[in-house]
Amino acid sequence: MRLLQILADSVVDGPGLRTVIFFAGCPHHCPGCHNPDSWLVEGGADYSVAEVVEQLRTLGSRRITISGGEPFLQRTALVELIAALAGYEIYLFTGYTMEQLLREEQSKWILSRIDCLIDGRYVQALPDHSLLIRGSTNQRILKADALKTYLS
Repeated sequence: MRLLQILADSVVDGPGLRTVIFFAGCPHHCPGCHNPDSWLVEGGADYSVAEVVEQLRTLGSRRITISGGEPFLQRTALVELIAALAGYEIYLFTGYTMEQLLREEQSKWILSRIDCLIDGRYVQALPDHSLLIRGSTNQRILKADALKTYLS
């Protein structure tokens, strides 16, 4: 998988102290994007799932946030990574909406195994700096119970 960075000790990408995995590549190119350096698919470096898991074990955090870029752009690698992270608390950011993701079987599998999805593109005309872990009011925080409802 192509990653930009594995960042330890984040306090802004979900509750508690977390490790953030930034995937490379994003098709959305949202105006005002917080991380436009993530747009290039060729950015960052190649990692195996085993390398990522080993780095996470070394860092010691069981709270993981997967962001980007757009993680679902590398859907197969994302499936492998999430399978390897069973038992971790996983928050996942995506520019796709839940409704778009439900069209893909691999995406449904991913959604059934994470603790929280933050969905939707960043919309520059809808900012709200008081929002928790998201940048615009169209983005939703969907925790495991809400995800199960969508998946049933």
